[in-house]
Amino acid sequence: MNEEAVSLWIRRAESDLKIGKGELATEDPATDAICFHMQQCAEKYLKAFLIFHGQEVPRTHDIAFLILRCVQIDPEFQQLVGWGVPSLTTYAVEARYDTLIFPSVEETKHAVALAEQVRDFVRAKLSEKGYEGGS
Repeated sequence: MNEEAVSLWIRRAESDLKIGKGELATEDPATDAICFHMQQCAEKYLKAFLIFHGQEVPRTHDIAFLILRCVQIDPEFQQLVGWGVPSLTTYAVEARYDTLIFPSVEETKHAVALAEQVRDFVRAKLSEKGYEGGS
């Protein structure tokens, strides 16, 4: 396990969360950008978990695939599927480059909530294994 790499991924995930939540608090939030950052936050937390367990970080934005990789280490990650976390994958590319996608504020708040659930879940799992770093 490369603790420094885990900490860096978590720090970047936290930056995505901070940017998204800050923008959501504005009068006319850029919902497409917020949702993109929420997908990035979840993706980076899942990748931090994989790195913590000595796994290669796959070059993908597919949240369902990353969850599947995490499930192979800890079956409790299957809960994330039930929560709807894989839906964040839509925001990785489509929301970034499809000029027709502008999520509603309500949908955006849901994306933030999902990213925060992933954050809390992964942090708890890392803590259970003795990881004390992070941001």
